[in-house]
Amino acid sequence: MSTASAAARTPLGPVAVVTVSGLVVTLVAASLAGVLAPLVLDDPGPVVRWALPLARVVSDLSSAVTLGLLILAAFLVPERHTTERRIQASRLAAVTGVIWFVSAGLGVFLTFASLAGLGLSDPELGQQFLTFVWSLEVTRVLSISTAVALVVTAGALLARTRPAYAWLAALALGGIVIVALTGHSAGSASHEDAVNSLGVHLIGVTVWVGGLLAIALMRPRIGQDLGATVSRYSVLAGWSYAAVAVTGLQQAVIRLGSFSGISSAYGAMIVAKTAIIVVLGILGWQQRRRVIASIGRAGNGFARLILLELGLMAAAMGLGAVLGRTPPPVPDSEQSPSAVLAITGFPDPGPMQAADWFTAWRPNWLMVAIAVLAVALYAVGVVRLQRRGDAWPVHRTILWTLGWIVFIWATSGAPDIWGRVLFSVHMVMHMIVAMVVPLLLVPAAPLTLALRALPSRSDRTWGPREVILQVVHSRALKVLANPVVAATLFFGSLAAFYWSPLFELALTTHSGHLLMLAHFFITGYLFTWVLIGIDPGPPKWSPAMLLLILFATISFHAFFGVALTGTKFVLAPGFFEQINLPWGPQLLADQERAGEIAWGFGEAPTLILAILVARQWFSRDRQETVRLDRQADRDDDAALRAYNARLGRLGDQTKNDGTKESD
Repeated sequence: MSTASAAARTPLGPVAVVTVSGLVVTLVAASLAGVLAPLVLDDPGPVVRWALPLARVVSDLSSAVTLGLLILAAFLVPERHTTERRIQASRLAAVTGVIWFVSAGLGVFLTFASLAGLGLSDPELGQQFLTFVWSLEVTRVLSISTAVALVVTAGALLARTRPAYAWLAALALGGIVIVALTGHSAGSASHEDAVNSLGVHLIGVTVWVGGLLAIALMRPRIGQDLGATVSRYSVLAGWSYAAVAVTGLQQAVIRLGSFSGISSAYGAMIVAKTAIIVVLGILGWQQRRRVIASIGRAGNGFARLILLELGLMAAAMGLGAVLGRTPPPVPDSEQSPSAVLAITGFPDPGPMQAADWFTAWRPNWLMVAIAVLAVALYAVGVVRLQRRGDAWPVHRTILWTLGWIVFIWATSGAPDIWGRVLFSVHMVMHMIVAMVVPLLLVPAAPLTLALRALPSRSDRTWGPREVILQVVHSRALKVLANPVVAATLFFGSLAAFYWSPLFELALTTHSGHLLMLAHFFITGYLFTWVLIGIDPGPPKWSPAMLLLILFATISFHAFFGVALTGTKFVLAPGFFEQINLPWGPQLLADQERAGEIAWGFGEAPTLILAILVARQWFSRDRQETVRLDRQADRDDDAALRAYNARLGRLGDQTKNDGTKESD
């Protein structure tokens, strides 16, 4: 089916409700908040002021439905004899993707005009836009998001397979989340919390709104599978609602500062948006349970529920678009921030005392939430196994919990607080996240637990269990799980990170810091999993080869530490020289200490890894011996008798050959 015909058969009711509700609420809220009023200085004109929030809400809604349609195609709609419905959803995603791309691109242009204070008729606007659009962080981030929209649109037009839809959904989600870097956050002491919560908030909103709108648009084509599709969507909606509610509350606390902030225009919109979210929660909890159960008999009731929820969701997104342009009661930054606060987003922690290693605490709520969620899901899996009578080793649960506790300490305790300003403490954080935490998590076998606890789907769609199986048996993992590749990524990337601009980028930007943590954790987990992992995956190498690779890579790690210790120039000088800590050590001395930590820290984890690999080696030999003994008992040592018979034949042949030669 062509893209045009797919669009022609799309129900117009949900589109009309979402468009009208979103645009009307945006205009009303923008007017009441004063966003549309002329600026005292550098006013870009009424067209820019009015068009910018409208372009933003259209971009938000179209990106959400594009993501929702791709999620629908990849994970929600049961697959029958053909994949026609998936292709139809993908083609419809291409249509909405075009709207996303155009509105996002228009938003970039209007945002630049607003920042530059130039009207659309100003002859200098075009030239300045081409010259400076990449120089400004806000327009640079929005440009990246627009480029992602273009790639997703082209991919949705060409995709034919479920994996392609899944990858496009992940890419679309990344293009949406990156917009969090442009919100009210830069320069404040709550910078990371604000960006993190806004990013999670965007994920929840887009999955929630986009999924429901995708179901509404595809409802005539889903047919008899509507109940199963809505039921699966409801699981995503529940998680999304929790994410939206929690992060919305966190955003309100950060931006309002106190109850007095509610009286401001920003506070009034927060209250209105909160009320909408509460109403949506009530609708989803009380009504959808009844509607899903009778979806085949009460199609009109379900349709009315969808339209009501979509109208409220679009209104909430319209309020969100205006909130992004409304000054909050709590300003984004201090009047005269210190160099440390201006660069890192956190105040100067001051000299570090010995007790601070155990008592200092500055929670990174994103990392804490990830750890708590990981432990909670693991516990749910264990309980599910126990309820059906299956056992799960207690020590694995203890290791999993302890590993995430250590992770929280490394990312919210002293290693993170002073690791933002001291190279030596940063290296401690690096070693803990990359070496200690995986050493605790990998033996807990989380994938094995998930595969045993999660239900499987019988209609050839991808649920969580099927996604895990696709990953562990994928070609990409076969390459990454090659011990040589895993070792290269683990230790070889050290030099690429620290002796390149990436180190300074991780110290000065929030996105760089998150990517650094993700890299440390993933490469460390992968390397440890290759050596001692018991989860399903590609075939493992022999223990002897694994020990050889382990000792070779730890030698490279020691060489890295020695090289760092002997380096006579400061790494990341643009950061360390600029913050200029009055209480800090000499930069080269602290860098030398970091090299010593990198050199010596890996000895204990390496020894433990070597012991565990050797233990698996002995265990494998013992299991093979037991297997051979049982086989011998079953077949009366047939293998040994066959071997002896072969030796006898060889002996007879040798004797006959000798007799012939003597004759």
